Amino acid sequence: MKIGTVIGSVWATRKAGCLMGQTFLVVRAGEEELVAADQVGAGRGDRVLLVTGTVASRFCMESPVDAAVVAILDQEEHHVCP
Repeated sequence: MKIGTVIGSVWATRKAGCLMGQTFLVVRAGEEELVAADQVGAGRGDRVLLVTGTVASRFCMESPVDAAVVAILDQEEHHVCP
C-alpha cells in the first residue's frame, strides 16, 4: 500500500466496457504519479491510501487497473523508533 495526495483527474469518453462508470484520479505518492481507479469518492487535495498491482485489479472486480484508491485518510501519525 502507498499513501498519496490526489492532484487531479483524468477523463476518457471512450474506454473498455469493464471501465464504464469508473472515475480515475491522478495521485502523487512520493516522487511517483499514478492514475488510480477511485473507489471511495476522493477529490483534489485528499490524502488517500492506494493499493497497486494485482490487489488493485481484484479490488476493482478484475478490471485492468494498476492502482486503486481504497480510503481517504483522516489522520496520519509518524513515530520515530529509537
